[in-house]
Amino acid sequence: MKSISQPIKLKLFLVLTFSCTGLVVSQTLTFGHSLGDRLASHNPKTIVAQTPRFEQPPIPPGPPPGGRVRGGATRGGACLPAKELTALTPFNEEADGVINVWAQTTLERPSWFFYVPCTKDQVDLVEFVLQDEDSNEIFKQTIALPDKPGVMRVSLPSTAPALALNKRYRWFFKINYDPQKNSPWTYVEGVIQRVNLSQATVKELETAEPLKRCAIYSQNGIWYEAIATLAQLRQKNPQDTGLQAQWENLVASIRLDDVAKEPLLLDKP
Repeated sequence: MKSISQPIKLKLFLVLTFSCTGLVVSQTLTFGHSLGDRLASHNPKTIVAQTPRFEQPPIPPGPPPGGRVRGGATRGGACLPAKELTALTPFNEEADGVINVWAQTTLERPSWFFYVPCTKDQVDLVEFVLQDEDSNEIFKQTIALPDKPGVMRVSLPSTAPALALNKRYRWFFKINYDPQKNSPWTYVEGVIQRVNLSQATVKELETAEPLKRCAIYSQNGIWYEAIATLAQLRQKNPQDTGLQAQWENLVASIRLDDVAKEPLLLDKP
C-alpha cells in the first residue's frame, strides 16, 4: 500500500483544523447568542421595551362614563398629602374638559388598585361602593388602610354580587379625613364593564406565562386583569427590578407617571 505523500498530509491536516475550528466557533456563537437572549430577557430596560402599552378601547355607546381619577384637594383632618388620592385606572379627557374613567374586565369579581396618600391613623373612614346601571348601591365595604402611603388593592369578595356581562357598574373609593364630618369626602370614581374575549384569545391566555398574559390583556383592552396579573407577580417577587420597571411602564401608559413609582402595599402571598 502506498504511503500518503507529505504535501497531501499537510492539506488534510489544514482541512481538518479549519473544520474543527469552524465548528467550535459556530457552537460558541450559538451558545453566546442563547445566553445573551436569556440575560436580555431579565434586563429591566429590555422588559420595558417589550412591554406593550395598554390599548384603551373606545367608550361604548350610551351616556359618557364621567368619573374622577384624582381625589382633589383635602380639607380638614390631619392628613395633608403631597399627592392626591388616585385611581390606577385608564381615563381620557374630552375637548370640553370632561374626564371619563372607564375600563373593562372579564371577571365576575375583579380587583381595583388605588394610590392612597395617607395611613389608617390619619383618616376617619374609608369606603368602597359599587352601584348598578340604575345607580342602586349593590355593595359597600369599609376599607382598612395600610400603615404607610402607597398603592393598595381592593377586591370584590365572594359575598358581593357578581358582575353581569356587558353591564356598566359605577364604583367609588371614598375617604373622609375629617373626624367631625364637616368636610366633604375625598373620592375617586369610574365605570367598569365585564366583557368576554374571543375564543382564540382565551386559548392563548391558557398557555401563556404571567408576563405574556399581562401583555395579552393590555393589547385587548382588559385593564383590570393586566394590572392584577402584574401586581401578583410583584407580590411574589418583591425584589425583581424588571417587574418593577414593567409596572412603572404599565402605569405610565395610562398617564399616571406620578404614582408609578409608589410602593405596592399588598398582603403577603
